[in-house]
Amino acid sequence: MEHGGEIAVQRRTGVRAVALGSARTRPEIPAVAAEFLGRQRMLLIGAAGRDGLPWATVLTGPEGFARAADERTVVIDTLPGEHDPLAGLDEGEIGMLAIEPLTRRRMRVNGTVRRDGGRLVVHTEQAYANCPKYIQTRDIVAEVTGPATGSSSATVFGDGDRAWIEGADTFFVATSAPGLGADLSHRGGNPGFVRVLDERRLVWPDYAGNLMYMTLGNLELDEHCGLLFLDWENGDALHLTGRARVDWEPGDVPGAQRLVGFEVDRIVRVRGASPLRWRLGEYSRHNPPAHAARAANGARGNP
Repeated sequence: MEHGGEIAVQRRTGVRAVALGSARTRPEIPAVAAEFLGRQRMLLIGAAGRDGLPWATVLTGPEGFARAADERTVVIDTLPGEHDPLAGLDEGEIGMLAIEPLTRRRMRVNGTVRRDGGRLVVHTEQAYANCPKYIQTRDIVAEVTGPATGSSSATVFGDGDRAWIEGADTFFVATSAPGLGADLSHRGGNPGFVRVLDERRLVWPDYAGNLMYMTLGNLELDEHCGLLFLDWENGDALHLTGRARVDWEPGDVPGAQRLVGFEVDRIVRVRGASPLRWRLGEYSRHNPPAHAARAANGARGNP
């Protein structure tokens, strides 16, 4: 299906290729992708919560907890926890990302989801691999037992949120477009590449990628999106939902082709959201340097 938002962004950025973005994807999961998915201990998903807002979250389990039952069906043997903003997810559109930080491999699967008892069943519409750019290597060093230990919510950033966001080298973005489905994507850079502007706004640089523009294409049609920041060392999760807009003038931000400004509507912090504990290896050699550029200190990034 032709995606008007992706086409608009591609034209604005001078991309002339005919088959990019959604036009490049297929609904079937290749055998090599199915094998990769079945090895993963972590899966990122994006969907609308019971509140109708977009959220991104993390699901974990033993190898095989997320698997391809056939070339167009993914079964996930777990559900978002009770403190998760996607708790109670029953059906709808879903974007998924399986990412293996240690090898910098990742694949995205988008489609529709329905709950089947204690598991989620996804009918795929798009399945495709992404390049390893901007992925920091990490490996699992421990796993704790027990559910998430609690949560809190807010509508503005606290000091702890600001430090968390500005110290992050990775986050995840959930977007969707009316009639065109949902998507979950990865964003990475050196710590400091995301800047908090005030108690409700942040901004990140959009670096050179694969020219598919699936995230920006969705934002072209619907500015609502969800962000997820993980604390890889202690398993906590910072979930944000709000609105994002693209600033096509990146100013002097290193490596940025444009900036994306985000205004938060709601914040959910979940303690112990993931049982996995990760150790940082190496930052991606593709990461531009991060600094407090002038473009991030003024009006830029303001939705």
